[in-house]
Amino acid sequence: MSGGVEIHSVSKPSASSPNVVLNKISGQLTQNKMRGGAQAMLYAVGLTEEDMNKPQIGISPIWWEGNPCNSHLLDLGKKVKEACEQEGLVGLMFNTIGVSDAITMGTDGMRYSLPSRDLIADSIEAVVKAHYYDGNIAIPGCDKNMPGCFMAAVRHNRPTIIIYGGTIQPGTRHVDCPAMGYQKGDTVNISDAFESYGAFTVGKITDEQRFDVVRHACPGPGGCGGMYTANTMSTALEVLGISLPYSSGIPAIYPEKVQECFRAAKYMKKLLELDLKPRDILTRQSFLNAIAVINVIGGSTNSVLHLLAMARAADIELTIDDFQRVADKTPYLADLKPSGKYYMEDLHKVGGIPALLKYLLKNTDLIDGNQMTVTGRTLAQNLEDVQELEFEKQDVVKPLQKPLKKTGHLTILKGSLAPGSAVAKLTGKEGSRFEGVAKCFDDLSQFYPALGAGEIKPGSILIFRYQGPKGGPGMPEMLGPTGALIGAGLSQVTALITDGRFSGASHGFIIGHVVPEATEGGPIALVEDGDKIIIDSENREIQWLVPEEEKARRRVEWEKSGKNQIKEKRGILFRYARDVAPASLGAYCD
Repeated sequence: MSGGVEIHSVSKPSASSPNVVLNKISGQLTQNKMRGGAQAMLYAVGLTEEDMNKPQIGISPIWWEGNPCNSHLLDLGKKVKEACEQEGLVGLMFNTIGVSDAITMGTDGMRYSLPSRDLIADSIEAVVKAHYYDGNIAIPGCDKNMPGCFMAAVRHNRPTIIIYGGTIQPGTRHVDCPAMGYQKGDTVNISDAFESYGAFTVGKITDEQRFDVVRHACPGPGGCGGMYTANTMSTALEVLGISLPYSSGIPAIYPEKVQECFRAAKYMKKLLELDLKPRDILTRQSFLNAIAVINVIGGSTNSVLHLLAMARAADIELTIDDFQRVADKTPYLADLKPSGKYYMEDLHKVGGIPALLKYLLKNTDLIDGNQMTVTGRTLAQNLEDVQELEFEKQDVVKPLQKPLKKTGHLTILKGSLAPGSAVAKLTGKEGSRFEGVAKCFDDLSQFYPALGAGEIKPGSILIFRYQGPKGGPGMPEMLGPTGALIGAGLSQVTALITDGRFSGASHGFIIGHVVPEATEGGPIALVEDGDKIIIDSENREIQWLVPEEEKARRRVEWEKSGKNQIKEKRGILFRYARDVAPASLGAYCD
């Protein structure tokens, strides 16, 4: 029982009924004399005659060695395979690709991150349907992995359980850093590594102090440890009911994560017995539940993009305006990084998402507990034996009477700069209004020299454009610039607006997902240095104060510039830019 949290068995998977056919999909290959070639191939990989009568489960860890979020997932996949064998199931493993957001951040490689979501979905859908698997246990780790696995699940619609690979633990600082308010022995994490460069650039810390952060921020496997995108989306999957209770919070190295692999196999057998598929579980209300919890925990703006695409893949109606409606009535309660104090591991230690859900279900009308889950029971039934939050013993989650913010932190803005929409993550620490003058960057590489030269002044509103789904292409994240601004001590006196995305680790007065994007001729393409802009979160407005005749003149010039052309001419980014929908619709591609 690592971390002091008892993980309850939320239901007892029943024994298989002799009348239930569990291999009705794979049996079309294994039981049909016409499919002798398929059967011969399966014998060749080690299946026995007895195995040919068992259900086949595709096990899909999003594994590769070069990323701590994913480096351990092959081992978890092997545990799932072992567990499937114990349950009388045939587990067949296959991998798909992934892209590390943290490793590619600030480089051209980041343009491949969001497209990897759809590539993962395509890959899992293709293998599960092509090979007639009866079910799928997917094991994601990094940010885009979770929505990719989910989108595949609702496409192939075979019984599915998603096991999050788990969160990383924080690292430990080895040297004092008084200029930043830290000392040896304090915790450190990946967002500190990004912020350290800005602090070093402006001379606030030494290179030794910078390297100490970089060297010790990530001590082992697991998804980035704050309420960044990976932990936000793993939470969403748990609330949606397609992951088992506690999956989102169990750290990667805890024994409970291996135990979850064995629990998943038991519940997979139950799903087969019940013929309970993803589209039987998921509803519009389950998505609204997820949006509410994301606001309570201070989750990533990427959740807006992903949940929109996930709902569409499931043929469930969800719009960007639903996010604002939920946020307006949802308090922000969890004091988690990047804007707060604690890590996902700390939330797990005080009861995790199940304890939080039980508190919300008991004390608010934010959560509908009647939604079905992969346990074969409802959300409320799963929580019956869960220990409640003890506010006298913890302050990771604040009580409803003392919220960090009375309404949700996710804010949907519209106005003359973003006629379609834009998305902000405002926790209240930034204030509710920012007036400033634009400083424009059409290329991320232009920003860092400007920061080092002292050109970023208080009152600046930095405009990063041509970073959208089509313009990137790939809608890269802006953690590099936001981290550098924080490290340089400028995050409280500047704002940042982009048609790109933000990492879940970003915080400050930041506005992303601007629609229409610059490449499609959105107003953001016409902004010039010195233009006045007002961001008003209370009225949910983002206004660009330039006379209409001047806007018209600039548009004529822009249309001559050729900046509406797709940058890539071949390959995945070309296809992505050609097919992708606007961010306000989830940037889907199918």
